[in-house]
Amino acid sequence: MNKKDIPNLISIGRIALVVPVVYFLLTQHYDKALWLFVIAGISDALDGFIAKHYHYESRLGSILDPLADKLLLVSSFASLTYLGLIPYWLLWLVLARDLVIILGGVSYHYCYGRFTLVPVWSSKINTVLQVLYVFLVISAQLVTIVSMEWVHYTAYMVMLSVMVSGVEYVIIWGKKAWQQHKTPPI
Repeated sequence: MNKKDIPNLISIGRIALVVPVVYFLLTQHYDKALWLFVIAGISDALDGFIAKHYHYESRLGSILDPLADKLLLVSSFASLTYLGLIPYWLLWLVLARDLVIILGGVSYHYCYGRFTLVPVWSSKINTVLQVLYVFLVISAQLVTIVSMEWVHYTAYMVMLSVMVSGVEYVIIWGKKAWQQHKTPPI
């Protein structure tokens, strides 16, 4: 193991936080869940900073980092939906977007070959909004100063960003697939 592995180890640590976050959410220990969720968020920023600043990017890291984000966010959304704190329609919309991206990537891989999934800006904004939304939903269970109005507004912002980023991925990868399809093999 060397210094270049640090971002990947941080991502693995974030994956390890998923189970305790879900446990604390489902047992309604919102304070503990919130602290772990914040730690996971800070670790996401930290591993990204270290990887970019020190040029420790790797193919494994390009898989682990978004995987850690997805596991944490989807499991948090699912847990909070189960508890009645997030509407079902929003959970299904988030899952549908992720499924479209995954199926599109797998289809592209099998039809046209290996690719590198580079996150688009709308996807980064979507992730930030999802993190903010989960943070607000959990915080609203702990303190009354978090306005439920803001929680609802953020839910609609998440909905919009999910749709925009999902459509953007379909357009970008659809164009790449179309260009590959039109280009005759050599």
